[in-house]
Amino acid sequence: MASVLLPMAEGFEEVEAVALIDVMRRGGIDVRVAYLEDEMQGNLVLGAHGITIQADTSIKNVISDDFDMIVLPGGWGGTQALAENARILELLREFKENKAVGAMCAAPYALKKAGVLGERYTAYPGVEKEIDQPGYVADEKVVVDGNIMTSQGPGTAVCFGLAIVKRLVGEESMQNVKDAMLLSYC
Repeated sequence: MASVLLPMAEGFEEVEAVALIDVMRRGGIDVRVAYLEDEMQGNLVLGAHGITIQADTSIKNVISDDFDMIVLPGGWGGTQALAENARILELLREFKENKAVGAMCAAPYALKKAGVLGERYTAYPGVEKEIDQPGYVADEKVVVDGNIMTSQGPGTAVCFGLAIVKRLVGEESMQNVKDAMLLSYC
């Protein structure tokens, strides 16, 4: 079974995190949510809009060999915390070597900080100025550049989840999830 690590930090974008987790799990992917221990009490992570999500494990317990992909949801506050966390940056570099890396909304900024952002990428409009790297694509919901996948924001989270399912599990599984969710726009 394919497995994805989804780290979250306080200020994450709730729609993105929940949509990604839901779509990937519907597609047969084992998704484990990790929290940054140094900023929390227990394993509860507070989102940008006051919604709390219970994480599965601490980022300190994560071993990259246990996963096929790492995916970062956006939200500027959460992204900044992820981009400043040494363990997250280390994991992003490890995954870039021979696995897949995904980020959406503001989170491609963390990929830039880790030095793993692809030559082509998308992000929430305006975040490309913070990233300050050529290759920004404004008119695609999901951009794939080798083993780096990026997406734009809350409204593209389901499409991004489907693209991840397609990559890790296959076209048929992606289509089954898409059909079951009555999606026609991805």
